Amino acid sequence: MKIALLAIALLLLVLWYLTFSATRLDRLHHRVETSWANLDGLLQRRAAIALELARSDRADPASSLLLTAAAYQARDASIINRSHAESGLSGALGLLQNDLTMESKPGEQELLRELSELTNKIRVAIAIHVDAVNRTRAVRQKLIFKVFRLAGNAPLPVTYEFEDDVL
Repeated sequence: MKIALLAIALLLLVLWYLTFSATRLDRLHHRVETSWANLDGLLQRRAAIALELARSDRADPASSLLLTAAAYQARDASIINRSHAESGLSGALGLLQNDLTMESKPGEQELLRELSELTNKIRVAIAIHVDAVNRTRAVRQKLIFKVFRLAGNAPLPVTYEFEDDVL
């Protein structure tokens, strides 16, 4: 009788631990999704600012065309091509920022200031996203998560190449 009660208590403890672990993993996956949504919103805003800068009077036609194309490519890129598109936009913004910082109009200075602040926010958002992905991947590599398939059908979170770039 005592052995049966001990076995039931042990079984309940194991079930509680598995439930706790699955909930923890679910929270980590939610953190990855939330951090990506935040990062994506910031990147979309950066593309919008890039389009405004491309339409400014100070941008020469070639730079304007390059920045416009890079901004639209970054906005419309599929998840597979996102890294390439965001890196291209970073490069185009870097080229144009050098031209615009000299003798900018007040409206352009405001856009450049907003772009600078946004770039800092993007760096923080990238760090948060990379941390969330790394933590989730570390937890999913543990034996208990693999044996009991606690991740279910959730895809393994990934980071993108542009997250390694200095924006």
